[in-house]
Amino acid sequence: MAGFFSKLLGKAGAVTEPARPASGDPFDIDWGEGAETDAVIYQVSSVLMRYPSEEVRDLLPELSRLASSIDNPAFEQAVADVADWYHSAPLADIAAEFTQEYDLSRRHAFHLSYWTEGDTRRRGEALARFKKMYRDSGMVTDLHGELPDHLPLVLEFAALVDRKAGRAALQAYRPSLEMLRLALRDDALAFHGLLECICATLPGESPENAQQIQEMAGFGPPTEQVGLDSSDPRLLPLLQPSTTPSVRSNP
Repeated sequence: MAGFFSKLLGKAGAVTEPARPASGDPFDIDWGEGAETDAVIYQVSSVLMRYPSEEVRDLLPELSRLASSIDNPAFEQAVADVADWYHSAPLADIAAEFTQEYDLSRRHAFHLSYWTEGDTRRRGEALARFKKMYRDSGMVTDLHGELPDHLPLVLEFAALVDRKAGRAALQAYRPSLEMLRLALRDDALAFHGLLECICATLPGESPENAQQIQEMAGFGPPTEQVGLDSSDPRLLPLLQPSTTPSVRSNP
């Protein structure tokens, strides 16, 4: 995907885009495993970005200790911001806010393929690719009732199962992460710092604003429910595999 990734990596100067794999599948690009501390960022973020519950609230002290163990002040602050949000109101109110901002609002969608495929017919292929990643790992993956592209699930997979494959999936959907990051920043929501740190683990610098992402990757997210053509300019043009992988219906 010379368009998005080349410009993104070019901003960093020191990062070279790996060769495109023979499969043409962006999930097969070898971006390496990243730093050992990335697993902590992914796992802690995965837990914090789940639906608010007593269990997550009880884990906040431990998650804060984990954040402080990797010598990353930005991540410590990001975790502290979420902890402050948890303590700012009764849990029922926090859960209601979460539902409004992340389950009902398309502006803050946690589903990575929404930003590239929207609610279109081609999204099924994108979801199948995530299922294939989980299945190929040989691990039984509990989706917790979520679609397979749900960001907390992808982060947990990258942290606990296969950091290299998870990192490739996150980088494949880097435009989605960057659009979500900017939306959280602009709306001053507690998860913004987590997205900043997640993006910082990936190759290349983050675009500074939505216009730069749009210039690199197109427009998004789309608003049509079904039937947009794959070439519709409202869809972020994710690097697509040259052939659709064979996927079973269930992971």
